[in-house]
Amino acid sequence: MHYYRYENAEVSFCYKYLMFSYNIIFWLAGAAFIAIGFWAWSEKGVLLDLTQVTRLHGFDPVWLVLLVGAITFILGFAGCVGALRENICLLKFFSGVIGLIFFLELTAAVLAFVFQDNVREWINDFFLANVKAYREDIDLQNLIDSLQKLNHCCGAKEPDDWNLNVYFNCTNNNPSRERCGVPFSCCLSDPADSVLNTQCGYDVRKHLKGDWINYIYIKGCIPALEEWLPRNLYIVAGVFIIISLLQMMGIFLARTLIVDIEKTSTNHLKIASGFPFKYVFGTFLYCFPKTL
Repeated sequence: MHYYRYENAEVSFCYKYLMFSYNIIFWLAGAAFIAIGFWAWSEKGVLLDLTQVTRLHGFDPVWLVLLVGAITFILGFAGCVGALRENICLLKFFSGVIGLIFFLELTAAVLAFVFQDNVREWINDFFLANVKAYREDIDLQNLIDSLQKLNHCCGAKEPDDWNLNVYFNCTNNNPSRERCGVPFSCCLSDPADSVLNTQCGYDVRKHLKGDWINYIYIKGCIPALEEWLPRNLYIVAGVFIIISLLQMMGIFLARTLIVDIEKTSTNHLKIASGFPFKYVFGTFLYCFPKTL
């Protein structure tokens, strides 16, 4: 029987548990996102009446929470178990998906820069579609209100965009009390107000357009976003760089572990070279890596 000595024939303890620590946070975060998503759905009664899903005409933020949670949970699970059990298949899956996500992010950023007008039009149509469904979903309503309050804006391009909503439509045959109004999140904030006035937007658009400036924000959210991006370009770029570095760190750890595991498996196969069933033995070691 012939024996061979290799340097670094064992899997690095440091990389193994760095990979585990890196992913346990994402695994737990993914589980938390999924739990929050299902809790939000149960609060809206969707879990009891699944037909409500087909009646939602706007964007439901819960879908985004569940999607992010599911992807994060699966990747965290693959990274944690792959590192602890030294499973090459799970580690390759983890690094491959992270690499794909990074590529998609980079592609989306380049396309958004090249096709700025198309992206602007898409965002405008998306916002208008959700203005129509403002009262149909409480999570969507809170999302739009937060967006308008934080950016001091109203509607997609102007306050009159709220005519698309049946409750705020300014036609004479509209029986809604909110007719010719806007949501309270469009109202100018007054630091002296200690109680939120949810009726401050009633009948505002019955006034002359020149007087709206005294009651509500007259800038649309699309122009407000276009002004916000240049002012915060360094923050946006910094966030993108940090996310990219974290993704590359995950890929580096996974690929390093894969190389160590393959070296270890090769070493075991060399040791078993004197046996007549060396290939069966080597395959067994590869497919069933050692446990903790």
